[in-house]
Amino acid sequence: MSSTSTSTGPKDEAKRVVFDDPHGAAGNMQEAEVTRVRTLRGAWRWTLVVATAATILLCINQQFSLRFFIGYTQLNTEYFYLLIALMLPFTFLIFPGTDRAPLDRIPWYDLVLFVATFAAAIILMSNVRKAAEAGWEFGGAPPPVIAAGLVMWAMLMEALRRTGGWSLLLSVVPFTVYPLFAEASWLGPFRGTQSTLEQATAYHVLSGESLLGIPIQAFADTVIGFLVFGTALMMTGAGKFFINLSFAMCGTFRGGAAKVCIFASGLLGMMSGSIISNVLTAGTMTIPVMKKSGFRASYAAAIEACASTGAVLAPPVMGATAFVIAQFLNVSYAEVAVAAIIPAALYYVGLFMQVDTYAARHGLKGIPRADLPRVMDTIKDGWYYVFVIALLIVMLLYFKRESHAPFYATALLLVLNQLFSKDTRWTFATISKFLEVNGRTFVELVGILAGCGLLIGAFSMTGVVSSLANDLLHIAGDNAFLLLGMCALTSLILGLGLTTTACYIFLAILVAPALEKLGLNRMAVHMFIFYWGMLSSITPPVAIASFAAAGIAGSPAMKTGWESMWVGSIIYFIPFFFVLNPALVLQGPNPYLAGLGLMGLAAFGTLFICGGIQGYQPLVGDLRGAGALEWPIRVLLVIGGFVVATPGGGIMPLSQMQVTLLGLAILVPTTLLALLLVRRQTMVPDGLRAP
Repeated sequence: MSSTSTSTGPKDEAKRVVFDDPHGAAGNMQEAEVTRVRTLRGAWRWTLVVATAATILLCINQQFSLRFFIGYTQLNTEYFYLLIALMLPFTFLIFPGTDRAPLDRIPWYDLVLFVATFAAAIILMSNVRKAAEAGWEFGGAPPPVIAAGLVMWAMLMEALRRTGGWSLLLSVVPFTVYPLFAEASWLGPFRGTQSTLEQATAYHVLSGESLLGIPIQAFADTVIGFLVFGTALMMTGAGKFFINLSFAMCGTFRGGAAKVCIFASGLLGMMSGSIISNVLTAGTMTIPVMKKSGFRASYAAAIEACASTGAVLAPPVMGATAFVIAQFLNVSYAEVAVAAIIPAALYYVGLFMQVDTYAARHGLKGIPRADLPRVMDTIKDGWYYVFVIALLIVMLLYFKRESHAPFYATALLLVLNQLFSKDTRWTFATISKFLEVNGRTFVELVGILAGCGLLIGAFSMTGVVSSLANDLLHIAGDNAFLLLGMCALTSLILGLGLTTTACYIFLAILVAPALEKLGLNRMAVHMFIFYWGMLSSITPPVAIASFAAAGIAGSPAMKTGWESMWVGSIIYFIPFFFVLNPALVLQGPNPYLAGLGLMGLAAFGTLFICGGIQGYQPLVGDLRGAGALEWPIRVLLVIGGFVVATPGGGIMPLSQMQVTLLGLAILVPTTLLALLLVRRQTMVPDGLRAP
């Protein structure tokens, strides 16, 4: 990868650009996939601020066992309901019920829903201890509790509609009521144990398997802390630090503006875990610079969309779904984060290669050094971010204190920021804004996670999951590749209408058990589902990340979506790679050595995949020089690269050595032929070349 730089002197200092904080003082951590939200003002804003502060303090009390409640030990279920009571009612204030609902005031019916949700949550919280003692989740709950449960059930469905849209609601509602008619003959393989309305309601709202199940447990145990850390990081100016560092380190390479975009979006995403906020913050800086550097608008937007999509893939902060995965697998979040390292690295390496080969083919230069911030100046201004992130990683991986790590890291960050940063020191107004931004994110996540928890409860009630896994295996004929293909297609289709978390929960219940019965590694299976569910962010017709980036770039939305698929194409292969060999998610015997070896092979293969896709092969040159054989060569490069990158052994009929040799047998003659044709073309005088 070539680079260009320009010497700097006193005259150049005036030209040097230092990029502003994309998050501003307020931060922009909203996870919402809906664009129409209400900004609370006056007393309602302060109510949200106080409720958020109480939520964070409750989480700290629970995780650190501080015993805020003197003489009273709070049950986990009581803690969960208290969080729901504090956050869920605000769903109806922040997210309007219809497109015509006013944004400047709160309608009376939203206030009614607010009060009803809060009252139901408090009633259920005050009875959940008695329910645990008397086994009310299996029957015998008194009528007032059942009534409160029915209200909560209805409010959860409306909260799902407002936060995730009609597609999410219509996907979840049939499954939540499914236990009421589970013995119907027309259900076929979905037939299970049927329940009455009272039994289903009690199980949904009182057991630890439904509303109070895995999604809410993940939110209460770990997600709150990491969201607080991510918001604090952005509101202390980390966005400015990461973007300036990216420009300083990558800006001079060919296609430097796009490589800056990938690096900056990767760094920001590692800390925020939010795809959309990543696009809307980093994209405002990187997309205009890419366009100015010669990238067409749709391609610049596609690069930003793909780079920001890595926000939910790259540790240490990976978004809410990763925490739900940890709860599903009953492992520490650190284990999930470690498993994500190699796949995320391969994804970003693939993006870098795509951009490099595209820039080489189109002759795109880097940004002059004189126009960029200096590395040492940038590090000097934001050195303490490195210490904070290091503390987070050490506490996660070495001390295994995932519920404590983000709070310690946040405390250190705020102390260092107050001591060493004049521009971003917090005031009382900053603290209130910090709580408000966190509160809006908490509200949306509680609305989605609590509602999706009912999915787990419904299948747990009916006991249908085990028989369904056997039916899927029968349909696939015990063929792992066919079942993986079915799972990938289902994930992609569900992901078009559901949030990543909801899509993952669906398939973790329905499909994962069948894949695990085939002997596939559990972590690899759940990561496979996670990846494919997330791909709707860049895959039309939904492609929400691509459309958001297109809005910034001023490019056609659908064209940007197709470009995003082209640029991020490597991500469609990676999930199959780590299912074929779980060493890529650092599972199995000698995972680190085997994982690094497979990562090297995958990166080597990706180099040829990108060369074939973009039409420029490093060490060969522009493949247009191959004349009529350009496209056959490009196709063979993609095929050969894919074969080399594919792990052998396991469920593959060929060993690793055989797969690698087969790939090289395709790549070596293809590359030599391309080299010969391109070199010969460059030696022909311009006047004799074919037009």
